[in-house]
Amino acid sequence: MGDGERGSVRPRRERGYAPIGDYAAIGDGRTVALVALDGAVDWLPVTAMDGATVFGALLDARSGGSFELAPVADYHVSRRYADATNVLETTFLADSGTTVLTDSLNLQDGGQLSWVELVRRVRCVDGESTLAYRLTPRFDFGRSPTSVQSRGETLIAKCGAHSMAFQAWGAGTPLHSDDQLSGEFTLSAGQEALLVCTLVEQEPIPLPPRAEIEVRTRRSEQAWRRWLDFHSYEGPWPQAVARSLLALKLLTTTRTGAISAAATSSLPERIGGPRNYDYRYAWIRDTALALDALGAVGYREQVHESLSWVLAASRGTHPRMEPFYTLHHEVPRSCSELPLDGYRGSKPVLKGNSASGQLQLGCYGNLLETIELYVQHGNALDSETGLRVAEVADHVCRIWRKADSGIWELPDLRHYTLSKINCWVALDRAIRLARRGEAPDRNLGTWRAHAEQIRGWVYERCWSSAKRSYAFHAGSDDLDASVLQAVRVGFLTGEDRRCGQTIDAIRRELSAGGPLLYRYSGQGRYEGAFLACSFWLVEALARVGRLPEARETMDELVALANDVGLYAEEIDPDSGEMLGNFPQALSHLALINAACACSAAQRDQGESP
Repeated sequence: MGDGERGSVRPRRERGYAPIGDYAAIGDGRTVALVALDGAVDWLPVTAMDGATVFGALLDARSGGSFELAPVADYHVSRRYADATNVLETTFLADSGTTVLTDSLNLQDGGQLSWVELVRRVRCVDGESTLAYRLTPRFDFGRSPTSVQSRGETLIAKCGAHSMAFQAWGAGTPLHSDDQLSGEFTLSAGQEALLVCTLVEQEPIPLPPRAEIEVRTRRSEQAWRRWLDFHSYEGPWPQAVARSLLALKLLTTTRTGAISAAATSSLPERIGGPRNYDYRYAWIRDTALALDALGAVGYREQVHESLSWVLAASRGTHPRMEPFYTLHHEVPRSCSELPLDGYRGSKPVLKGNSASGQLQLGCYGNLLETIELYVQHGNALDSETGLRVAEVADHVCRIWRKADSGIWELPDLRHYTLSKINCWVALDRAIRLARRGEAPDRNLGTWRAHAEQIRGWVYERCWSSAKRSYAFHAGSDDLDASVLQAVRVGFLTGEDRRCGQTIDAIRRELSAGGPLLYRYSGQGRYEGAFLACSFWLVEALARVGRLPEARETMDELVALANDVGLYAEEIDPDSGEMLGNFPQALSHLALINAACACSAAQRDQGESP
C-alpha cells in the first residue's frame, strides 16, 4: 500500500516489542529515528546514524530506552507521512476524541541542523483527549548510567559527553526521577502541545524557543517536498517510487553523501535466529545500485556527491576495494557483541560487521558500472578518476580467477557466478570509458581479452545442465537469485536462450510463494524471503520483454509494503511479518530500478506511462 492508505488498527506488542513492520522512519540527514505504531520512539542513535542509541528499546525492551507518547484511554491508530515528506503523522482514535501526533527530526532550511532536534507536536482534532508520555533516555545502548537534572523549566539528561534537553509547551509540568521523565496532559479540540528533545555531543546545550522550533518544523516539511519534486520519474507505481526515494534520502548522510545500507543493527532474518547484522555502513554494492536508481530519475547532484564519497572512501585502499566503509570514509576495524536482549530475544546484538576485509569481486563491477552511467548521464571524469578506472580494471585482470565470498558475504570461498559476471562488467565498463576518452586506453586489448575469458569461463563452468540455469557458483546445481542481475548489466539478454531459462528456473526453484524469492537454495530454513531478489526478478522480466509478468509481480510486491510504504530486508512468507534491518536501502533502490525498467519497457512497446 502507499503512505497511510490502510484503516485504523489497534497497536500490538509481544514481550514489549512491536512488529518490525509497525515502524516508520524519520530523519534529518544525520540520524534516523524509528517510531512505532503506538507512538513510541524505540530507536534513535546519536548524534549520527551509526552512533550508539539514546532510545534503543528496539533491541532491548527492558533497558534500551524509549520515548513513549499515546492516549491514556483505549485507542485505534492510523498514520501517514505528511504529503511528499519524511514527517510522520499518527492519528489516535479514542472514544473521547481524536488527536494527531506529528513527528519530525528537523532540518535547517533544507540542510543539516547543527544539533539533533526531535519534535513531537500533538493536536486535538475533535473531542477531548488525555495523553501520557514517558522518556527513558539510555545513552550508549543503555550500557552507561544516564542522569536527569532540572535546569529551570528544562530537564536535561546527561551521560558522558552526551546531553539531551527536554522542553514541553502545552503539555503540563513534567515529572522526573534520576533517570526518567514523564507527564500527562489533556487537550480539547483545537489545542496543541509541543514536546521537543535536542541532543548534542561534547557541545553546549541549545534551548531554542517554541516559535523557532515550529518555523523549523514547517520548513522541514517544505524542504522534503522541494527535494522530492525534483525527480523526473514518470511511470507506474509513482507513490511507491516516491516513498522509496524519500527512504533513500533518509539513509543518506547529508554532509558526506554516504548511503547507509539500513538505519538499524541486528534486526533478525529469522526471529530467535543468529543472522543479525549491523548494516549502518555504506556498501559499495548498495551505494552503486542506489546511484543507478537516483541517476535514472534525475538526481544528478546526489549522484555526484555520493559517487565522490565512494571514490574518497576507497582512495586509501585503491585499487583494492573493501566491501563497505564507515559513513565517515573509514575502513571498519572491529565487530563487538552488545549486552542487549536482542529483538524478541534474537542474539547476537552487534556493533560492527565482521564481513569487513572480505574479498568480494562484485564490488569492482558495481563501482565501474556506476562511473560509466555517470558519464552516460552527460558528465565527465577528472584525470585522477579516469586513471583509477584503468587501475581498477588492471587489478580485476589480476584477481578475477580467485574464489571470493560473493554478494552474500559467505564464509565459504567459491567461484560465485555473479562475482565473475561483475568482473566482466568492470572490464566492459572500463572499455567503454576508454573508448570515450574518459580513461587511459593503454591496456584496452588486455581488458578485452580478459572480458572474453570471463564470459567463456562463466558459460562453461557456471551453467547447470540439471537445472537449465546459471548456478550459484561453478560446479554447483544450487541456484542464486542475485544472478538475475546479469540481465540488468547486459551479460545476459533476451536473445540468449539461457537468459529465459535462468529466469524461469530461479523463479521456480527459489520461490517462497507469490512474488517472493529466497536468496539462494536451501535458505527457507534459516531466513525470510529477500525482497530485493523479487524486485530483481521484476527488472529482469521487464528487460527481456515479459512486461505483463513483470507488472503482475510488481503489483504484488508494492502491496507488501507496510502502512507507510516502507520495506525491511526480508518478509516471512508464512506470517507476512517483516524481518531484518529497517528500512533497507537495497529493497527500496531495487524497487526504483524495477519500476524504471517497467516504465522503459512500456515506452519501448509504444505504451504511455
